Amino acid sequence: MSAAKANAEIIKDHAGSEPVEVALVLGSGLSGVGDLLDNRVEIPYEDLVDFPTGGVSGHGKSLLVGTLNGKRIAILTGRAHYYEEGRANIMRVPLESMREIGVKTLLLTNSAGSLEKDIPPGELMMISDHINYNGQNPLIGEPTDNRFVNMVDAYDPQLRKQALAIADELWLTVKEGIYAWYSGPSFETPAEIRMIKGFGANAVGMSTVPEAILARFLGMRVWACSSITNMGAGLSDENISHQHTKEMALKGAKKLEQLLERLVGEL
Repeated sequence: MSAAKANAEIIKDHAGSEPVEVALVLGSGLSGVGDLLDNRVEIPYEDLVDFPTGGVSGHGKSLLVGTLNGKRIAILTGRAHYYEEGRANIMRVPLESMREIGVKTLLLTNSAGSLEKDIPPGELMMISDHINYNGQNPLIGEPTDNRFVNMVDAYDPQLRKQALAIADELWLTVKEGIYAWYSGPSFETPAEIRMIKGFGANAVGMSTVPEAILARFLGMRVWACSSITNMGAGLSDENISHQHTKEMALKGAKKLEQLLERLVGEL
């Protein structure tokens, strides 16, 4: 039995066999979203097969299954990153496990640095496209022709349109932009930020892109949003640090919670 199928059985034993059509991955400082769930069941990652527990503070280490605005949803309260083990496919088993329990739509969140003055810390940026500046790919080594994934409209246009309409109704300022994936764990240099901005990116971070690629490979619809925690290196006088990221993520978290609750309910 594959790790994903084994995890599906574990999840069903804990949370019941009712299908879960939506999964959400939470970024740094955003684990409070899990508190919105009704009928919540918590499964530690360590109780699941080949689920990377991750070693980054500000990330949870458990899978939550419950109801959000009337919809069954699975929430991964934290993720493992490429920079932890040097594996771009480190989240493959968790996402394959989500597919096994019926997930058709993956919602991704992260904390990111802005490259634009009009997307300051505390705001949200919905991802319309990405730049894989890291260059690694989670499908390297995949033997089937399915590895040649079409990434046009990888971030589902209909979901983005839906989310923007919800944001307008909630009086939330949400911009759309291009996210660049940087390997980390060190932050970018000012020169790298100038280069990435020149490529057309509007925000930069250390996650999300490999998960989006894997989700499209697995046939899932993808939506993603960044909680902006800082300006890119050299664009302000902020002292950029992981502690700063966690603290600033809380400013965007409440807005993101409102947006996600409505979006999930309307899927």
